[in-house]
Amino acid sequence: MKILTNEKLVKRNRRIAQIASLSGLAVLVGGMVISFQRQDLINISFAALIVGFILSQIGIYFTTRWGRSPRPDELINQALKGLDDKYSIYHYTTPASHLLVGPAGLWVLMPRHQRGTVSLYKGHWRHSGGGFMQTYLKLFGQESLGRPEFEMQNEIEKLKKNLQKRIGDSDLPDIQAALIFTSDKVDIQIDDDETPPAPTLYLNKLKEFIRKTAKAKPISLYKIEEIRRVLSADELTL
Repeated sequence: MKILTNEKLVKRNRRIAQIASLSGLAVLVGGMVISFQRQDLINISFAALIVGFILSQIGIYFTTRWGRSPRPDELINQALKGLDDKYSIYHYTTPASHLLVGPAGLWVLMPRHQRGTVSLYKGHWRHSGGGFMQTYLKLFGQESLGRPEFEMQNEIEKLKKNLQKRIGDSDLPDIQAALIFTSDKVDIQIDDDETPPAPTLYLNKLKEFIRKTAKAKPISLYKIEEIRRVLSADELTL
């Protein structure tokens, strides 16, 4: 499997995480010092605490996605290790953050790292449990589970428009999406009467799912190579 990652973006966002975290801490400490030593500057102290808190939130958010290893893209790479050279995975180089191209088709992969129980109830995702650390992450910067189907659909539409302009509508295979939970401490519960908006998988089941899809509904090698050629041209401009 060929792996293409926008390393410039990763390094930039990791740097943002470091700067925001350190700046937020410095501003928070400064605000606290002012509040203790200069009561007449209480407004400045209050403003510093707000700014420091915002910077800290930005720092934690960027750190959870970009500053810690293994990152989401690294986890996906590990899960798909063993796929042959007919597959290519694109991280942050296309309108979709994580795009897999190969005999199984075009797959937008949407990773989530929630712990605890994730369930689907009347079309809405719910997340509970996960212990103290998960509660801490919810409060301090980690992205919530939210409505991943909207995010997936947005990435699909942007990718579709991008490819249609370059290879035409008739040669473009369907673009599909999968919701991938990367934590080994997550329990996915979906009742039989619920239909997920997209395949919802544990990370360690991803490769098996892709291989089964390729056997059931393969796309032609010609189309794969054409799409890879177009996406490789984007790589040169990163």
